[in-house]
Amino acid sequence: MNPFLSPPSHFRAAVEAGDFLITAEVAPPKGCDPAHMLQMATLLRDRVHAVNVTDSSRAVLRMSSLAASAILFQNGIEPICQVACRDRNSIGLQADLMGAYALGIRNILALTGDPVKAGDHPNARGVFELESVRLLKLLQKLNLGFDLNEKPLTDGATNLFIGAAIDPQLSNWSSLQSRFERKLAAGAQFFQSQLISDFDRLEKFMAQIASGTDKPILAGIFLLKSAKNAQFINRCVPGVHIPDHIINRLEHATDPLREGMIIAAEQVKLAKQLCQGVHMMAVKREDLIPQILDLAGISPLLKGNPSV
Repeated sequence: MNPFLSPPSHFRAAVEAGDFLITAEVAPPKGCDPAHMLQMATLLRDRVHAVNVTDSSRAVLRMSSLAASAILFQNGIEPICQVACRDRNSIGLQADLMGAYALGIRNILALTGDPVKAGDHPNARGVFELESVRLLKLLQKLNLGFDLNEKPLTDGATNLFIGAAIDPQLSNWSSLQSRFERKLAAGAQFFQSQLISDFDRLEKFMAQIASGTDKPILAGIFLLKSAKNAQFINRCVPGVHIPDHIINRLEHATDPLREGMIIAAEQVKLAKQLCQGVHMMAVKREDLIPQILDLAGISPLLKGNPSV
């Protein structure tokens, strides 16, 4: 099958149908063997609408998200390819996005990218010629058949389904609203949130900022594996605070990992009452996501429905 002529995004079809959306995140390999990534992504078949592929998240070196997404696509798994502005200038970004579409990738999550100093190559040079809003605008241009300089793409436009990240727990409420509105205006068709630990805050965001849009918001649900894991997140992840009562539950549980799964399932249920989907994150334990969804009462996707 010619990937350029492949069908449009199944994830996009689920969005347009108004389905409750489920995505999950996998990390590309730290090396050249994609076997483990493929194994984890395959376990998510029939449970999620698409699988996010991270782009050297936290500025930690991994295989190219474009290459990893193409590998998933070749194996019948629909990817959402994350694209960060940190490592590429506008020429490189445009080249990769055109290449992604030609390889059959249809979904893009536009990100600014984590600071280089946060990662494992702190002496590398960050690019950041663009940031997420300008990247969204660039994606719109490519979809209309033009490059960044308004020159026509003489060999075919893209038709990418474009998403953006959002953090409802951002302390500056006016900045959060402004950023969300700018991303909407720049063409974002869906939003995936950072890890949500304050569901009252998510409810306020949905009621006061996101209520005027029909673009789906997917709440970030993170599997906490232990009290130590939760404390590490509080210490090292800006803008996230795992509440004490959650840490205490994990600390006193006879099986902390199982308790973390139950907590994540409870959060999926909360999110289902507030927004249009969930984005599941279970770093190095993606195999547990189907069990978390079972605990939350989320059935496998019907075979007749769009799925990966």
